[in-house]
Amino acid sequence: MEDREASSLLERYRRDRRKLLEFLLSSGLAKELRTPSGPTTSLSHIDFDNLSADYVLDRLSSGAVVDVSEASKKYLNELDYPVTIHSQSGTSYYLVSEPESVGSPPRRAPPPLEEKRTVEKVSSSSSRQMDSLNEENTATAGDDYGRKYKSNTIKHVKVPPLGLPNLRTGLSDDDLQKSAYEILLASVVYSGVEIYVVEEKKKEKNAKFLLGLKNKKEKPHAQSHSLDRHSNLIRTIRLQMQISEAMDLCVRRRLQLPTRRTYGKTDIPQISLGLLNSIFKSDFLHEKSYMQWKSRQVGVLEELLQYSVNLAAPEQLTIKSSLANIRNSERWDMALSPSERVEVLSTIKHVASKLSSLPGRFGIESETCYWTAGYHLNMRLYEKLLFSVFDSLDESQLIEEAEEILKLIKLTWPILGITQKIHDAIFGWVLFQQFVETDEAKLLEYAILELQKVASVEDDDKERIYTDSLACLRQCGGNEVKLSLIQAIFFSISSWCIGKLQDYHLHFSQQPGNFKRVMTLVATVGIPTSSSHGDIKMGLTSFNVSDNNSSKIIKSFVESSIETAYNRISSSVDLESKVERKHPLCLLANELKLIVEREIKVFYPVLRHWCPESGTIIAIRLHHIYGEKLEKFLKEVLCLSEDAQSVLPVARLLDCDLTKLYMLACGENSHDLHHYPIGEVAKRIILDWVIARHSHILEWTGRAFDIEGGWLQKWEWEPLSSQQRQAASIVEVFRIIEETVDQLFGLNLPMDITNLQALLSIIFHTLDAYLVKMVNQLVEKNHLYPSAPPLTRYKETSMQIMKKKLLECILLDDNVINKLNNLTVSKLCVRLNTLKFIQNQIDVLEDGIRKSWALVSQSDKEIWAKKEPQELTCGEEVDELFATTFNIIRDTSSHAISKICDFIGPRVVFWDLRDAFISGLYRGNVEGARLDSVLPHFDTVLDHVCGLIDDCLRDLVILSICKASLALHGCCLTEVLLVHFQIQMLHCWRMI
Repeated sequence: MEDREASSLLERYRRDRRKLLEFLLSSGLAKELRTPSGPTTSLSHIDFDNLSADYVLDRLSSGAVVDVSEASKKYLNELDYPVTIHSQSGTSYYLVSEPESVGSPPRRAPPPLEEKRTVEKVSSSSSRQMDSLNEENTATAGDDYGRKYKSNTIKHVKVPPLGLPNLRTGLSDDDLQKSAYEILLASVVYSGVEIYVVEEKKKEKNAKFLLGLKNKKEKPHAQSHSLDRHSNLIRTIRLQMQISEAMDLCVRRRLQLPTRRTYGKTDIPQISLGLLNSIFKSDFLHEKSYMQWKSRQVGVLEELLQYSVNLAAPEQLTIKSSLANIRNSERWDMALSPSERVEVLSTIKHVASKLSSLPGRFGIESETCYWTAGYHLNMRLYEKLLFSVFDSLDESQLIEEAEEILKLIKLTWPILGITQKIHDAIFGWVLFQQFVETDEAKLLEYAILELQKVASVEDDDKERIYTDSLACLRQCGGNEVKLSLIQAIFFSISSWCIGKLQDYHLHFSQQPGNFKRVMTLVATVGIPTSSSHGDIKMGLTSFNVSDNNSSKIIKSFVESSIETAYNRISSSVDLESKVERKHPLCLLANELKLIVEREIKVFYPVLRHWCPESGTIIAIRLHHIYGEKLEKFLKEVLCLSEDAQSVLPVARLLDCDLTKLYMLACGENSHDLHHYPIGEVAKRIILDWVIARHSHILEWTGRAFDIEGGWLQKWEWEPLSSQQRQAASIVEVFRIIEETVDQLFGLNLPMDITNLQALLSIIFHTLDAYLVKMVNQLVEKNHLYPSAPPLTRYKETSMQIMKKKLLECILLDDNVINKLNNLTVSKLCVRLNTLKFIQNQIDVLEDGIRKSWALVSQSDKEIWAKKEPQELTCGEEVDELFATTFNIIRDTSSHAISKICDFIGPRVVFWDLRDAFISGLYRGNVEGARLDSVLPHFDTVLDHVCGLIDDCLRDLVILSICKASLALHGCCLTEVLLVHFQIQMLHCWRMI
């Protein structure tokens, strides 16, 4: 594979080099372009492969004359030295096509000239007919799995070769490609199709001239348009196959133009002999190019004639001697005269004609003896022609002219011995190889269509016998097996598919959509089986849904793939655990969960058609493997440690996914897998965790309250902000509570009602302790009332005969006075806002816990199916538990609000306004005790209160102040003064 990629890169480098040199020489930078025949402006006869790039660049930069002969000499001299690049680092070079994928130049030594090289297979945009296929949406679920799966672990499965007999003459892939193009040209010419042999400029002039005659002669113009089309197709093929323009024009000129009827049957030896007879050394600009071309022609003749079993020993010696004369350059080009060379070629032609005149073995129309004698060469040549339908800039696409090119290539069938079935098989083989190289799913679909044609078409007896005679040798089980060409193609494709399917969890992790296509492909080509005699049987219809053998084969794939996938994961878990600092069972469960999810979404829906129990196999196997490791871990779990928090949730999710896969494969009525005892362990350690947090949460809550309102007698009680008027301490308390709730339900572990009861107990004691501390900071409102005036200091006794006793004044101690001084209206309002915040948040908290509990307490089947219940219900026992807990908190907070409201009114009237209001009532006469002097003080207090209190509590606070104001009727006020005071207070209330 590495040699193939290196060869492909080298061919791309050569192609881009030709394009750059052609651009430079046609840009007009050179003073003059000189050839051996004199100055020229045409580039059609220049072989860009044999020009020194350094020489051309130096001449162009100086504006001097560019001598093609000198550039060729420089190039030959440069071959003795390593190729360098004029850059600072000298370690990289770039190509026109896909420069980002090029990288640095190869570090190894270049291969020898005689070594076989793989020619780059080229491609372009898809053909119209093939575009009619509906592209399957490959963006299936589980793409995250493909990204998470380490791409560097994927091992590419190489495509086994067909096993065609080896070429004895050592023809390289480059030689085969050039020979295939010459055969295509000869086939086009001998079929009667005319193609242009002139330069592009002359072609443009002729096209314009014919265009002017359109109105006069429509039919000749149509013919010229057809000629243009054929010439454009030939030009496209030439560019795709990377044939130089100079060589193409030379071959076109030398090919004769007889019709098929006058020429008779055509074969490869006749084409090669015709070219050797008409092309000479003088037709080439460089001797090296001529030597390579001649050596290739001799190699083709030697492959087909010298080793032919249809020739007698003397004739084989004659061919060998004649080809040796042609290969010897000094003798062929210098020593032999033209007549002697013609005689040598005539000798070869005589032997070749004898072979050509032999009747075909199978009686097929246009059959020649070379169909079977040279099939190993013919099939390679035809394969090179088919690779020309791919785009050179995007190898995963077919060019737009693919259909027309295939029709043109069909003209070579009589020469290369191709039938419709052989074409479909080889084209499917070519498409398949290109898919393996590019991983383009569309190419695999095209290959499946071609191979399905092969499997569905029935040949007549003659073609079937001929196809079976095209033998390939393959190694199977240590033995050499003889297969027909089509069997060899199917066998190679099947072997590749088997290699992929035996570890399909790895090979289809990044493109899961290809899994279904590969399954369709292997169902088309079949699975090879060995008979009792060791022969290979390729049953094209043996691999189907209803066949028990197919189910066994798929079962073996499933077992092999899941074992390999598990071994691959388990071997890397320990190292990843050290790097990521996570427990190995956690990482293992995550990786296995990804496998199961991909199995459910991608693989099993395809495998179930051939092997319904495949899902059961995987579920049971993974459940057993992971269960053995988890059982040891659960025995050692004593508390909710970090390892337990990481392992138990993912192990439970894995258990759910495995059960889902198992039920999917066995049906809803099947017995579930034995679940891991995660719930039993989790419920115990969760209860311990909640109990352990109880005291810590109470301590944190008490600390937050002390900082707010009781720490070192610093009564803060400031609003959190102008919008959030509650105290900061209650926000901290609910943050602690909500954090505890989130941590508990975030464990994703099963719980029972005991765990819920412990959680609600924490919430109850936390909020209750906060409320109790807040209420304990209040004092009794009776301490606020002033002493009764002198006229009313006597109280009634129980015995009427006794006189009224004098009331004693109660003196307040320093602690009560200190509390009264700190319980200002502002701080009381903040306390009221805090209590209202508790009432609001307790509703939100209860709803959140109810939903979380309902999700946790779903039935196992709902969890495995990953379906949310229609209604989140908790049950009567749980509802009663919620009601008991939260209703008590609501009642306590409501009682605290009422107590503070009852306190804040007397505080304003009898404490804050005692000097301005109450004391003034006993000074002067009754007429002077008017409310006009008191109302401004009330306005100030009411404005201040309304700016602090929450809107929902404002009515209660104002009402409390009004009631306290009206309580003054117990003092020495006349009835008129009392009524007047009530009217003033109601007016003030309406204004607010």
